[in-house]
Formats: sequence, C-alpha cells, structure tokens
Amino acid sequence: MTKIGTFDAAAFWKSAYAHQRGKLLKKVNVPEDQILILANKQYLELPAPLRYDIETSGIQKKDLL
Repeated sequence: MTKIGTFDAAAFWKSAYAHQRGKLLKKVNVPEDQILILANKQYLELPAPLRYDIETSGIQKKDLL
C-alpha cells in the first residue's frame, strides 16, 4: 500500500504571512471572500475538511514561497 504524501501545513501556517496563506488557500479552491477571513485565523481554527484538503493536496512549500 502506498503512503499518502502530506504537506506540513501547520508549520507552514505558523510561519507564513497572510499573503502566503492566501496563496495556499487559492490553490485548494477556497472562494476569494473566504480567503480574507480564513487567512487571519489560527490553523487549528480552520474547518477540518479544509485542513485535510490542504494537507493531502500535494502542494509543496516551494510552490508557495
């Protein structure tokens, strides 16, 4: 069985600026009006399905910096 590769989103979120968080949220197809709200929240305050989408999306940190 193949292991699913995950993105360490919690560590990225903690050290990222709001525009980098917004870029991440855009890559997982979050609507623009929601990005403004979610980018300023703590990572654990995000909805669980959204956190799962971020972690399993295959996004690399280098894509966001």
